[in-house]
Amino acid sequence: MKKSTRNPVSVRSGQVEFVKVNTDAWKWRDVYRWLLSLKWPQFAGFVASVYVGLNLLFAGLYSLGQNSIAGATAHWFLDCFFFSVQTLATVGYGHMYPQTLYGHVISTVEIMTGVFLLAVMTGLIFVRFSRPIARVLFSKSLVIAPLNGWPTLMVRIGNENHHSMVEAEFRIMFSRDEPLLEGGDFRYFYDLKLHFDRLTVFPAALTLRHRIDEQSPLFGATAESLQASRALFFVSVVGIDPVIAAAVQTQQDYIWRDIRFGHRFVEIYTERGGGRLTVDYGRLHETEPAGQ
Repeated sequence: MKKSTRNPVSVRSGQVEFVKVNTDAWKWRDVYRWLLSLKWPQFAGFVASVYVGLNLLFAGLYSLGQNSIAGATAHWFLDCFFFSVQTLATVGYGHMYPQTLYGHVISTVEIMTGVFLLAVMTGLIFVRFSRPIARVLFSKSLVIAPLNGWPTLMVRIGNENHHSMVEAEFRIMFSRDEPLLEGGDFRYFYDLKLHFDRLTVFPAALTLRHRIDEQSPLFGATAESLQASRALFFVSVVGIDPVIAAAVQTQQDYIWRDIRFGHRFVEIYTERGGGRLTVDYGRLHETEPAGQ
């Protein structure tokens, strides 16, 4: 008998989407990570939905108890809703108030719910605001061109923060399918050796470089061979934000079609005198033929 498949879970890593099957799709502890991963418009929509939903729920409970709220008008459910809004926020204007045991019990439960909701939402908003962001801009393409007599893989990155990143570490990982003697393919991962992989201070923009020599896994690679092996490149930057003294990390992935053979990045630095350098981030992605 065929084994049933649980609901698939989609996980996107850059340009690649992984669909996990037969795994635990969700646990209660994952709610916190899910809420933090939402974009701000999605998070605001979620908070608004929970807030309105809770008030509708308690309005319905209040409306079940006849005359449970003093000061209510003929618009019974609407008054129950706005009384719930006041109670959930612990405002209490005084015009409406619970006057039966049922009303007092429901309002007590709602006040406890409001205190808990306020604490949770305050914590989530604080974490979302205080969470540091690396703000590193990656070039849209990788380039391979001669540099000092050797073919060199290069990628340009720029620090978009208005302050330097400190103790920055850089890494490029290369992945491809390789044939096995037993038949079939196997996915291999390589750490590409860089000309430099760390800087004490990362203030503006720089180019990461990997020399393609006989020891490089890219030695002899062509656009066709990279396509056939489903090549992937992962560029990672890890550093410390000195303003809040917290570690930040970001990454960018590239596929074989993102590589431009025989091209190099255009110059974006201009010396202004007096120890000043102008960095044109608008040209960070631009390349030119290496022969120029």
